[in-house]
Amino acid sequence: MKRFVVYFLCATLASAAESGPLRGYSTDAARTEREWEAKFRAIPDSAALRAYMQRLSARPHHVGSPYGKDNAEWIAAKAREWGLDAQIETFDVLFPTPKERLLEMTEPVRFTAKIAEPAVSADPTSSQRDEQLPVYNAYSIDGDVTAPLVYVNYGIPADYEELDRLGISVKGAIVIARYGGSWRGIKPKVAGEHGAIGCLIYSDPRDDGYAAGDVFPNGPFRPSDGAQRGSVMDMPVYPGDPMTPGVGATKDAKRLPLSEVKTLTTIPVMPISYGDAQPLLAAMNGRIAPPAWRGGLPITYHLGPGPAKVHLKLKFNWDTKPLYDVIVRIPGSTFPDEWIIRGNHHDAWVNGAEDPISGLGPMMEEMRAMGTLLKQGWRPKRTIIYCAWDGEEPGLLGSTEWAETHAAELQRKAAVYINSDGNGRGILQVEGSHTLEKFINSVAKDIDDPEAKITVWKRMQAMRLALAPEAAVAERAEARSRDLRIGALGSGSDYTAFLDHLGIASVNMGFGGEDGGGIYHSIYDDFYWYTHFADTDFAYGRALAQTAGTSVMRLASAELLPLDFDNFTDTIRKYIDEVQKLARDKRDQIVERNRQIDEGVFAAINDPRRPRNAPPKETTPPFLNFAPLENGFAALLRTAKAYDDALAHAGENGGAALARASLRDVNARLIAVERALTLNEGLPNRDWFKHQIYAPGFYTGYGVKTLPAVRESIEQKDWKLAEEQIVKVGKVLENAGEAIQGATTELDRAK
Repeated sequence: MKRFVVYFLCATLASAAESGPLRGYSTDAARTEREWEAKFRAIPDSAALRAYMQRLSARPHHVGSPYGKDNAEWIAAKAREWGLDAQIETFDVLFPTPKERLLEMTEPVRFTAKIAEPAVSADPTSSQRDEQLPVYNAYSIDGDVTAPLVYVNYGIPADYEELDRLGISVKGAIVIARYGGSWRGIKPKVAGEHGAIGCLIYSDPRDDGYAAGDVFPNGPFRPSDGAQRGSVMDMPVYPGDPMTPGVGATKDAKRLPLSEVKTLTTIPVMPISYGDAQPLLAAMNGRIAPPAWRGGLPITYHLGPGPAKVHLKLKFNWDTKPLYDVIVRIPGSTFPDEWIIRGNHHDAWVNGAEDPISGLGPMMEEMRAMGTLLKQGWRPKRTIIYCAWDGEEPGLLGSTEWAETHAAELQRKAAVYINSDGNGRGILQVEGSHTLEKFINSVAKDIDDPEAKITVWKRMQAMRLALAPEAAVAERAEARSRDLRIGALGSGSDYTAFLDHLGIASVNMGFGGEDGGGIYHSIYDDFYWYTHFADTDFAYGRALAQTAGTSVMRLASAELLPLDFDNFTDTIRKYIDEVQKLARDKRDQIVERNRQIDEGVFAAINDPRRPRNAPPKETTPPFLNFAPLENGFAALLRTAKAYDDALAHAGENGGAALARASLRDVNARLIAVERALTLNEGLPNRDWFKHQIYAPGFYTGYGVKTLPAVRESIEQKDWKLAEEQIVKVGKVLENAGEAIQGATTELDRAK
């Protein structure tokens, strides 16, 4: 039924406008570009995608595994077969693997957890036991702890605030949290900060199991003994090799001793299945969990602490393992020192058909198609670099080490980075730098959706209109007439080093939304599962190759980089409004709380079993001065408008002015805009993250925090720091405006 609604809306909405002129192209150049793009989009083949996946996911291929190296060599060999220059760059990184794992309940009854996923007879690769990494969380510390169990819901900061209101402490306890609500590494981080001595993370069937649908092998969802591996590295501090922060993990790199590494957990942590979690949760007592905290297991969810007491013992091999990054180059004919970079990782926790091969296969088809076009006479103006990264799963290792090793050259040459990290069936999903928002809209209007038989842009539009509240008439009308907005990037995939550390405009893309499943990071993420429950005919894999490949070609051959500052400034305006509202709301909350304390209301609304002494009042925060941020934005807005005017003039008469402009100088200044949004000193308390508009949240992990230095200072009620960061970010916006003004000046010279 939902699918019918989407199609009905598609049929009744005004038909999409014909593809207009290409931003950054003269009329003649645009005509030639569209001809080459049409040839390109005809080449990707679903049968080839199926063959790539079957080969690459045939055996487990985690970091340091024989098949991981074999896959890298095979990818490089295929690129050379297609006429492309392919090399493998190697790095040596810290990658711990389990030596000992034990989880047992010692009270009130004895129970030993399996911590293992059974093979399924219908799924041939699930039985490759000797090659599979066991169920564990990478970068947990060693530990041997016994303590009462406390249930903490998703284990995010808000959950601990609720526990505190209920008078429940986790100090000296082992917490059990369900997956979801945040990136997994946040759960042991917050637990340790609250005094817990161990952490268990399980997949609750309400979120990831039979409550969502039939479980594997009868359906796509996580079975009772399925468990989610994953890294718990503190990536919001810095990603990549824990021992070489900020520099490439080459053989001669200076490495930190293990005792000085900042991104390991402070307490031992292990993932378990809901089959292993149920006896532990069922043995707990104490308060009943709040309604929103109750999962899908057939038990009453209690918070504890106890009487369930568990013994958790973990010991790891703290080894250094090699990484194999495959780097493929297509030289540019006109601007060889301007780079368009495209990446997807090749490593997996086990067989990794969905994550990452469903995204890697389309990227390989892009390379094959471009090799074919090169033989037909096509030449990109800019250099194109395709990257198959190793070590993404443990902590963005391969991409981060490559970016750190080549940082100086990348800051001079890299124009845009385009990432994917898996693919499914459904709607195109895009996040990225908002200077690329208009560009991505233009590409999406030129790609056909294989199922809906309309453009992928039109299907995205229809879905958003269908989901918009009926009352939001203005929003619905706007969605019909303007570019579709893209989300901001946080972290969790290989764009992180490029955007957050180096200030390179980036985009992450993939299709999904119509192929739910629960085999993420398990032994069941394999060829059998994918070809039965995901993009079974690889039609959307072909669509991803067409979408990402068209993006690469269009960026690589534009006379003028097609960056846009209209949508960008509109988005920045929204972010500034959000942080100002956040500051007002925080202040109002503190004032109201202090009023309740003064009037004796606070004690009445708390647990009657707790002491009725009023808590201390908070200092009323100052009214923050947002003028520096507003002034910086005003300067940015003026220069963005001037650039749009200059670009409009340059586009007159078929773009004749582009032939007179010093395109190399204009493009250099356009590339500099994203760099100008960074500060070398980085964010407060985490200097690796230098972008001042986008960053992963310190307590969200993957989830983005926009204007992060200002926003998180307010969230943490550090008013002095917030004042300081407002000034710094205001200056950053001015710097970006100056870079845009430089591009405008160069364009104006061509009048």
